[in-house]
Amino acid sequence: MVEHDALSATREAYDAAASTYAQLFRDTLRDSPLDRAILGAFAEFVRTSGDGQVADLGCGPGHITAHLDELGLAAFGVDASATMIDLARQAYPALRFDLGSMAALDIADGVLGGVLSRWSIIHTPPQELPVIFDEFNRVLAPGGHLLVGFSATDDSSHPTQAFDHAVALAYRWSPDHLAAMLRKSGFTEVARMVREPQPTDRRQFQEVQLIARKA
Repeated sequence: MVEHDALSATREAYDAAASTYAQLFRDTLRDSPLDRAILGAFAEFVRTSGDGQVADLGCGPGHITAHLDELGLAAFGVDASATMIDLARQAYPALRFDLGSMAALDIADGVLGGVLSRWSIIHTPPQELPVIFDEFNRVLAPGGHLLVGFSATDDSSHPTQAFDHAVALAYRWSPDHLAAMLRKSGFTEVARMVREPQPTDRRQFQEVQLIARKA
């Protein structure tokens, strides 16, 4: 019930904020060389491990899915917000965007070369995150890669911390704790990138992007 309530609340909040969100974030990669670099590295890992399809989970208005397509990946997007999916389809009509939940993906076992989850796990209640990671593992082919982005805690004694996100309740994670959860779900960490907060950032949180490989 907790997961269902959290998912419903998050979906409704992003439906309401979709147009504003799309306008704010559509061009973020242009001014973010670190994001472009980690996405480029992820794309290379996917290509060298079999070059299968890549699911951008929590794709929002589709701008990152489109960037993956530009990098030469067979990328498609999935989001729980129907309004976000509509915006993505309008903006990138040549690409595929599906309505769905990360906890129960309509994707066959072991068919993906990559899974991208950039800040889409942050609204998941901590007790439900292992279910999400197990689902990521289920849909990835052996040797497939996962790139997950999240906000980091600043207190190592607390592996998770709730915070007031602009759209819906969200959680920060200890990077080492989250990496340990991924190991339990069958992943091996390949690399992580930590971006320190900048003076102009609204929230003074570290941002972490972690690449892991399915065993």
